Amino acid sequence: MDRPVVASWCFYDWASSAFSTVIGTFIFSVYFAQAVYGDVTEGSVVWGYTIGGAGLAVGLVGPALGAIADQSGRRKPWVAGFTALCIVSTALLYFVEPDRSFVFTAVALVVVATMAFEFGTIFYNASLQAAASSAMLGRISGWGWGVGYFGGLSCLVVALFGLIQAEVPCCGFSTDAAQHIRATALLVAVWFGLFAIPYFFFVPDPPPSDRTVCQLVVSGLDQLYRTFKDIRRHKPIVIFLVSSALYRDGLATLFALGGLYAAGVYAMNIQEIMILAIALNVTAGLGAFAFAWMDDKIGSKETVLASLVGLVLFGFVILFIDDQTVFFWLALGLGIFVGPAQAASRSLIARLSPDKMETEMFGLYAMTGKSAAFLGPVFYAMATDFFGTQRAGFATILAAWVLGGLLLAFVSAPSSNDGNAASR
Repeated sequence: MDRPVVASWCFYDWASSAFSTVIGTFIFSVYFAQAVYGDVTEGSVVWGYTIGGAGLAVGLVGPALGAIADQSGRRKPWVAGFTALCIVSTALLYFVEPDRSFVFTAVALVVVATMAFEFGTIFYNASLQAAASSAMLGRISGWGWGVGYFGGLSCLVVALFGLIQAEVPCCGFSTDAAQHIRATALLVAVWFGLFAIPYFFFVPDPPPSDRTVCQLVVSGLDQLYRTFKDIRRHKPIVIFLVSSALYRDGLATLFALGGLYAAGVYAMNIQEIMILAIALNVTAGLGAFAFAWMDDKIGSKETVLASLVGLVLFGFVILFIDDQTVFFWLALGLGIFVGPAQAASRSLIARLSPDKMETEMFGLYAMTGKSAAFLGPVFYAMATDFFGTQRAGFATILAAWVLGGLLLAFVSAPSSNDGNAASR
């Protein structure tokens, strides 16, 4: 194991997670709904459509970009380009003032930043095999995911105590026109750019192709066409993509609506929900670290299945308990299995990917995840509305994990010591 390479690869997770944590989840999204749009309910709807639209675009374009990148050989130039675009778009969010006239500007910048973030992640994930041998894929993926959770939380802590809740915000920012809140976008941009640097210096990259850009585009699109045409040749990957779309949708719904469930069922206030959210991210990170060895020891598929079993068991108990304190601790137990499920899924698609098709497969992985992302919240809302309780909505999340796990059981997966990476 080349430690500088591994550490540099993992640190990109640390760097990029600041965007999803601060911009996408906790701070800027709330600022947009409350201050920019001026109506929390309507602003949340607009934000949801914004993120959903960006995700749909990623799902449609990602596989094609991945196929083209596989033909070019190199991943780092793609990661660099999309990282730079995400950083610049995020930094420009500082100029979005708390006024409805800035709604369009905010939406446009968030769409560009989110798409760049997701595209960059596709190529970054595909470079996992450049940082790890086949025998280490699971551990490196798990370490990266765990580092990412703590990186996002670290940036959140700096934002909260250095800017938002500070009596005197740092770096000369004031509270006028929400400067101290808008400055969190600058913090994320600097954080992302600074901690991403080691990845570009130390992580190796395949040699570039001698073909022209036009030749690469034509060859990449042809490869994607042949992949879909001969999809039956990739049956294990197809089954896995459908399976992961189900259980990842359940995970996404949990993080998107878990706060609403805590508020509606257990009457938790915003401060309590914030504490719960931070604690959940901590346990998810610890789980990703703790289960990383398991991925390489018994296999990625088995690790995902074990994580899903843990999620279902803890979730089933949560479904029926009424005590807020008991719910809090059970939720932390639930979080332990979130990280491993995500990390082992990343290493599993790497193990399943045919040689020189890794980025294309990660693009398809992103496509299936994004294309199904709207289903979880819709089913959650429908069940809640029909039965008159959010417990019914939470049950749909459990159903997604169960169905995804049952389908995953039929995937023929290579062991930790087999697979394409071994030949590299």
